[in-house]
Amino acid sequence: MDQRWQSLGHLLVHHSMQVQPNEKVLITMREAHTLPLVRAVYEACIRADAYPQVQFLSDTLDHSLLRYGTPQQIERLPDLEALGMEWADVNFALRGTHNLYEFSDIPNAVLASYRKTMGKVSSLRWEKTRWSIVRVPNEDFAQQAETDYETILDMFFDGCLRDWPTEAQRWQAIADRLNAGTQVHVVAPGTDLRFSTQNRKWLVADGRNNLPDGEIFTAPDHTTVDGVISFEWPGVLGGRLVPGLRLEWKQGKLINASASQNEDFLQTILASDEGATAIGEFAFGVNYGINRFCKDIFFDEKIGGTIHIALGRAYPLCGGTNQSAIHWDIIKDLRQAGAVYLDGRKVFENGAFI
Repeated sequence: MDQRWQSLGHLLVHHSMQVQPNEKVLITMREAHTLPLVRAVYEACIRADAYPQVQFLSDTLDHSLLRYGTPQQIERLPDLEALGMEWADVNFALRGTHNLYEFSDIPNAVLASYRKTMGKVSSLRWEKTRWSIVRVPNEDFAQQAETDYETILDMFFDGCLRDWPTEAQRWQAIADRLNAGTQVHVVAPGTDLRFSTQNRKWLVADGRNNLPDGEIFTAPDHTTVDGVISFEWPGVLGGRLVPGLRLEWKQGKLINASASQNEDFLQTILASDEGATAIGEFAFGVNYGINRFCKDIFFDEKIGGTIHIALGRAYPLCGGTNQSAIHWDIIKDLRQAGAVYLDGRKVFENGAFI
């Protein structure tokens, strides 16, 4: 086995989650090709005197549910997944990748309903466990990223196996600077967006809840969001690509949402619940080991030099109050053009902090 898997397993158990003796650990294995990492994490948990259990999930199985299931089956909260979050002290969600178009034959309304149900599972994970999510690439992932598997695997390990204490110290200095201000203004081609972060907190993601990791994030006061943001890359959710996204708010209310394709899916997601139209998160991607758009949020939101917003659920740790079953991250690339101002002073330009 590639020794990098063992290094990553050790990092997850001892740095990310700091697993303690006698703790109950649920390892959620999604897709068979995650087995090398599942094994590495399992062995590291055993060596840490913890009690790991493995649960297997797959998008292939989900496809069968969505294609043949009744609305009651699709909307039902999965019992064992929910109970697993109640049982576990720690949850490692080791998520493999699949054909991006696996759900292309599933109606938008059905897929949106299922995403809402899965959002409830995510909420239980956040509320009940210490958790870490890892996206594990394979050949299908390399194809959707428009490159070869070895390139993607090297980028994956480069984005994960970093000197996290050093990175965290540098990013925390930036977060401290951001916490000293309250008014954020994003300016870029097709974008002029303002909001307040008063009574909010900027936090650093430093290899604990996600791998690859690397973002500095907050929860805007969603009632203050004003202006427009457009996206060069498609929004991606549940196997749907939504290119040409443009979103506009006025005094905290979403007044326009459009896309060049799959706009009906966009509107269905926005109608999921009352909180789905609000910005629950704003963040900077700061992992320069991740450098290409892969059509996968767990990589793309970390790309050094980008920003992203999330529609829907806000992080309470940041002081966010917006509630929703949806948390949809959408990436904007500022590496070629664009700037972010804090209280009128430029703090970020063309993909780098000033």
